[in-house]
Amino acid sequence: MATNPTVLIVEDEAAIGRLVRDYLVHEGFQAITAGDAATALQRVRSDRPDLLVLDLGLPDRNGLDVLREVRRAGDLPVIILTARGDETDRIVGLELGADDYMVKPFSPKELVARVRAVLRRVESRDRSARDIVTVGDVSVDVPRMRVTRGGTPVDLTATEFQVLLAMAREPGRVFTRANLLDVIHGMAIEAYERAIDAHIKNLRRKLEPDPAHPRYIQTVHGVGYRMTDDPAR
Repeated sequence: MATNPTVLIVEDEAAIGRLVRDYLVHEGFQAITAGDAATALQRVRSDRPDLLVLDLGLPDRNGLDVLREVRRAGDLPVIILTARGDETDRIVGLELGADDYMVKPFSPKELVARVRAVLRRVESRDRSARDIVTVGDVSVDVPRMRVTRGGTPVDLTATEFQVLLAMAREPGRVFTRANLLDVIHGMAIEAYERAIDAHIKNLRRKLEPDPAHPRYIQTVHGVGYRMTDDPAR
């Protein structure tokens, strides 16, 4: 990650684009702008930004189409910034791989904070790209996305893998459902918090010798879940 990360702001309202750019530059970022989808995709290729702030309401194409193309090309972090507060747009954006979502009107200071948070997550992910995380006899091979228990492979979905990895990196830490949603989506969506329970149930079914009496993934009643720091206990 660059010392002064570059943020590409894709916004057809020039005044908003300048406002976001000025706040980011003031906070030490390099910031460039694009007013339409075609220019945005060209600048992604030519300028190789570290993060994309993307408006959905562009004059030439839907911003979700831009997100699809960006995701096909790689894992550039994306924060959606739009006047569309409709839940369907938000869900589609996140399912396509957006890292965060802000609805206009917005606080420029909050946007800068979210840019920093997303970049921190990316930097942490990149630093740990070669990690193998071990808790008891559970081994999580990060680059290969493989999990074993006692040497036996455990077949997980991509989402289950990310949930397990987050907890295995910090055994003993209590994760709320919102924390685990942040791991998956980059932001917490209250409507989906109970979906975490289903992922935990599936993880226990696949990982635990006795899912009814979990040894690895413990419930902290009224709070959330944690990966035990002493699975032999």
